[in-house]
Amino acid sequence: MKNTLDHIRKFFDERRVAYRHVHHEPTYTSEQSAAARGESIQIGGKALLVKVGDEFRLFVLSAALRLDSAAIRRRFGVKRARFATADELLEMTGLVPGSVPPFGRPILPFDLFADDSVLRNDRIAFNAGSLTDSIIMSVEDYVRIAAPEVFPFAISSDQRRNEWREGKRGNSP
Repeated sequence: MKNTLDHIRKFFDERRVAYRHVHHEPTYTSEQSAAARGESIQIGGKALLVKVGDEFRLFVLSAALRLDSAAIRRRFGVKRARFATADELLEMTGLVPGSVPPFGRPILPFDLFADDSVLRNDRIAFNAGSLTDSIIMSVEDYVRIAAPEVFPFAISSDQRRNEWREGKRGNSP
């Protein structure tokens, strides 16, 4: 996992990107990560590996929000979308849940998509290949070097609860 952090640092240095590295106690939730970084949960970039149809793709959204799988299924015209299992994640990336950085190629071998909630902030903070290392950088630099495809696929917890009550959601991610 240290290798991923080194890969990210090299990627940033080659592109002359300013960033702040924070080494902290292990964090297992977005809330814990935000507290360890001393940052708001809204600027946290939550990276989720999702199998969309037959292909794994990486989705990044504000850590304060939840993935709206219906929006993803509509966007890609598929009936099923599910989170990668911990074993699949480990096999494909060498990473554990919660340590995935918000980067596709060349850092991770996946197409990258970002929710517009990420672009609403001036910076993004994320775990960088481990549960004990975070990076904070400008969103402008993130978008420039990560080059995600941006479309809306996030939903608040309150919105999700209301839709479940109204019977509009299934049990997918």
